This record gives sequence, structure tokens and C-alpha cells, in this order.
Amino acid sequence: MDKLRRLLTDYIKNHETIVNATASNPRDREKIQKLRVRPVLRKEELLYQAERFVGTKVHHQNLQPDALAELLVDAMTTDFRQLELETERHKVTVLVSKKGKTVVREKAKAAQEQAIDLSHNRQKQYILPQSEPVPFLVELGVQTAEGKVVKEKYDKFRQINRYLEFVRDILPALPREGRPLKIIDFGCGKSYLTFALYYYLKIMNQYDICVIGLDLKKDVIENCQALADKLGYDSLKFQVGDIGSYENDTARVDMVVTLHACDTATDHALAKAVRWNARVILSVPCCQHELNRQISCDALSPVLKYGLIKERMAALLTDAVRADLLEEYGYDTQILEFIDMEHTPKNILIRAVKKNHIKYHAGVKRHEELVQMERFLHISPTLQRLLTEI
Repeated sequence: MDKLRRLLTDYIKNHETIVNATASNPRDREKIQKLRVRPVLRKEELLYQAERFVGTKVHHQNLQPDALAELLVDAMTTDFRQLELETERHKVTVLVSKKGKTVVREKAKAAQEQAIDLSHNRQKQYILPQSEPVPFLVELGVQTAEGKVVKEKYDKFRQINRYLEFVRDILPALPREGRPLKIIDFGCGKSYLTFALYYYLKIMNQYDICVIGLDLKKDVIENCQALADKLGYDSLKFQVGDIGSYENDTARVDMVVTLHACDTATDHALAKAVRWNARVILSVPCCQHELNRQISCDALSPVLKYGLIKERMAALLTDAVRADLLEEYGYDTQILEFIDMEHTPKNILIRAVKKNHIKYHAGVKRHEELVQMERFLHISPTLQRLLTEI
């Protein structure tokens, strides 16, 4: 953590304000879930407010700038594995592996600087601005022509920005290699998030990308393609097609996105991503019916007799098995909240990043444990069958 401590100390010493910092991926969720830090002005004095999220409570603490470095270093040493930090002129990402290896990446920000609001109750800072028109958001009715977020669309605006936070986290896994990075979005639907992904990577971060959105509904695809053409998004293409039968026409796919693909359609998308050796997978599963139909266990019969409980247990179990299988096939995998859980009990996101681009990495012990669990519950997940066919 010496590099992180040195960077933070230099920022404070050179009066470079830290705009925000978020420590996540906790080592022990029972202890703490997240730490956020932001600057505030109190009687014209610059302080930093730390917010610790513990269970359902948020604890606040105001700090002098000189105390900030030790706070964040200590948090990354004992409680968290990931830190995203932004100053007036720099962006910093810190990743800590399960074996304790620490990687610190610092990147200079673009020349255009935005004023920093240090008022105590300042407006939340989103990746996409709330007060400036973003072309695709205006066309999709999320913003007015003046850039104001439409009141009825604020939840959608918030969801889009939350999604882009997940994308921002995986940028280190998408290096610039002198060729377009290929991204496939299975089941793109009306494509709010597909356009957001394209805009964030291509327009805001100048990535050379080719994005394909795939969906079964012809009229929806035609509307999305017309909008992409209108906006001049030449590297964003939409196609009518089925996830199960889709075949990639190029040598490699760098990123696979599958958002709300129903039931086993998610499994087909994940299996294709593994077969293509995709570097990044972002999946928000939906309608997990398969295991709900299969699960049977005498030991759990007192709780499985309640249909709603069985449905939710089966849905969570489905996604946990998917995450574990991706781990077997060489991915660092996380299960994260996509939007606040009060909106829907199903909106979680599976984020998987390839480990050193290796093609296959099955852990024998993990595989045996998974098989034992499947036998115990009498389940046979589609994804496991599809992966054995690779």
C-alpha cells in the first residue's frame, strides 16, 4: 500500500482535492459493505466526510485532509479489495487480490475540468451529467433537449449510471490493442444500456470498439438501428437474432453483455462468452425458472413447501451456480446489486473478468463440491451442460 499512501499524501500536499473515493468488494460483508469519501466545506474549511455502510446503517465521520491517506490505506489493508478514487486531475484504481497482491493504477484526467461543489448536501455526481444534454438520452426521452432529466425517467437515468459504474470498474480488463474491441449485447431490447455502453466507451473514453446488439423483436431492432444511424454511432449495429443460434463471425469477442435474458437464455449467452474466451462478462439474469422446477430436497422440505420462498431460493441458487461455474472456467466472478433491492428482488448483476486471458481453469475441489450440492438438491443446471460441450 506504499504507492497508494504516497499518491494520497502527494495529492493532499499539492492541494489537489479528492473529489470522491469508494472502497468496495469487502473481505467480510458482515463487518462493513462499503466506504465512501467526499469533500465538504464547513465554514470555508475543507474536510472529508467518510460514510461507512454497515448493514442497514450509514456512519459518518468528518476528517482533516491529513488523515485521509491513513483512512483509505487502512481500509484497503483490512476491509476491502477495490478502491476507485478521483481527484481534480487524476483517477486511481486499487485492486487487492485474494492472495494480498496489490495493484495501483493512476491515470491523468482529460484537460476539461469541472467545478467541484463542496457544499454539504451537494448533488450526486453521476458518470453521465444531469444538467448537460447527452444525445442518446435526449433521443430516448430520458433528458430534455436542455439536458434536464425527465422526472418520470429519473429511475432509468439512475440505473444507466449504476450500470456504467460497473463498466468503469472493468476498464483495466479492456486494454487498447490497436484493433476494435468487439462487444456483443444479447437481448438488448430497447437498448438504453447498449447506447450507454457505447457512449461511455467510445465517446467519453475513446475506445476503438464494435458493439452488436441482438434481440428477437424486429421492430425494436429497426428502431434502435435508426437511432444509432441518426446519432452517427457507426460502430454500433443491431441485429435480429436468437441467443442460442447466434454465431460470431470474427476470431474473438472481448466482452459479452446479457441483461434480463429470460431463464436459460442467460445460460446460452454465458456459455458462448466462455467459448469465445471473452475477457469480460456482465450479466443481469431474469426469470430463473429452471431450478425452481427441479429442486427437491427432503432436508429443506419445511421451507420449500412455500412457493414464494422456493422461487426466490431457486433464483438465488441459479445465479450462485452460474457464478461458480464461471470461476471454474477461469473468471474472477462477483455477484453485485444492479439497482437497489427494493425495486425488484431479481436485479443482481454477475460480473466476471478473465484471469490472465487463460482459456480454462477448473478447480477440482470446487467442481466436486458443486456436484455434491447438485445431487443434494436434485438439480441439473443448463449452463453446466452447455459448458461441458465446449
